Amino acid sequence: MTDASWVDVGGGATTYLVGGAVRDQLLGRDPTEFDWVVVGSTPEAMLARGFSQVGRDFPVFLGPESGQQYALARTERRTGPGHADFVCHAAADVTLDEDLARRDLTINAMARDRDGALIDPHDGQRDIRERVLRHVSPAFAEDPLRVFRVARFAAQLPDFDIAADTLALMRSMVDELSALSGERVFDELRKAVGLTRPERFFETLIAIGEHHWFRGIDLQATAVLLGSAAFADTATALVGVGWVNDAGAAARLYGDLRAPRRIRRGAVALARHGATLADSRADAEALLDALTGIDAFRQSDVTKAVLDGVEACTGESMAARRRLIDELQAMRVDAEPGPDYGAALRRRRIEWIRDWPRP
Repeated sequence: MTDASWVDVGGGATTYLVGGAVRDQLLGRDPTEFDWVVVGSTPEAMLARGFSQVGRDFPVFLGPESGQQYALARTERRTGPGHADFVCHAAADVTLDEDLARRDLTINAMARDRDGALIDPHDGQRDIRERVLRHVSPAFAEDPLRVFRVARFAAQLPDFDIAADTLALMRSMVDELSALSGERVFDELRKAVGLTRPERFFETLIAIGEHHWFRGIDLQATAVLLGSAAFADTATALVGVGWVNDAGAAARLYGDLRAPRRIRRGAVALARHGATLADSRADAEALLDALTGIDAFRQSDVTKAVLDGVEACTGESMAARRRLIDELQAMRVDAEPGPDYGAALRRRRIEWIRDWPRP
């Protein structure tokens, strides 16, 4: 962090570094994002200093040069069951302590002033030393999304344990999780599967008894898979959920979470056809049906997603399957266009697969 990051907003206001950047510094890590709270200012004053406001619901601004986020100190009051059902109050008289008190975990409720002094009203530094994820106050329960955020932090910080009282509070919030939007839950899931110990996200859901968004999903099997397989990227890991769950459960999960089409279709196709594709002794007709089922003979991103998923889940190369697809895709037969052509092409492809060298 450089001195230039501390922007003078003028008017007697004070800027503090907050949240994850402070936490990461105390963990001995280089922060990847810098978030700031401005105490004693107004939206009009921020705009006059060249900041640009983002969003309509919260007083968050982008720095005129750094592009980093500067939020006015605020308090929040819950008005309904959903994650977005809050009234935000931001004014020049809102204090830093009031702003920090609304945050989720003690390790995220710390700040530093320009001189580097640590402001830690909720003993976040103690919880970092003791490796504990602990909620700041009972107000944690006002935002059900925090249940998934804590599960994600468990995956991000594998040597931290969730405090017993925090876990109990999360259990008490389970019935409220249905009020969340699928997109917000998917965002937490997407982040979690790309972290150090993704299995801890699912283990946390087991511990609290989550029964709405992930109903029908084998959370234990999913945790084991995500903790052991070497996925190339987040998208492949998300598709990989289909390896240990049935197609209906995968379709329901990603449909409810409004996941990208490639993820949803890939996970469903992997659930239906992954085992056949991985079987070096698969029957020729069954293998052709599996290849057709993953759109192998059309221009489709599902094919790559599924084959990448099989490779990650089994540890076996799908290079031979990819070569076979190329050959079958290029194949032509001497028949009139229409149903007869399709039947003749299928017979020819089955013959080709039967003669294909086994992987």
